[in-house]
Amino acid sequence: MSTATKSKTKVSIKPLEDRVVIMPSEDSETMRGGLYIPDTAKEKPTQGQVIAVGPGRMDKGVRVPMDLAVGDKVIYGKYSGTNFQLGDDEVIIIKASDILAKLG
Repeated sequence: MSTATKSKTKVSIKPLEDRVVIMPSEDSETMRGGLYIPDTAKEKPTQGQVIAVGPGRMDKGVRVPMDLAVGDKVIYGKYSGTNFQLGDDEVIIIKASDILAKLG
């Protein structure tokens, strides 16, 4: 008797041009003043960790390298980018120009 096992498929993502894939940081605070804040009332996170970086944009036939690398922690605009379901996680694909700062 054989049993079928489910294997998770490892999805890889490679952004194009000057785009970056960010894993948003989860806000660990769920209680404020003794009141529960539901998920629908929470603000979108504005910081996260870079998990993939594109090769950079083309400018006059020359590739301009990216200032970011995988593993960098960044701050981005609240309504920037496109949400994408990557396996069980939701990531944000964003242009490098929409990233406001890199954290130490």
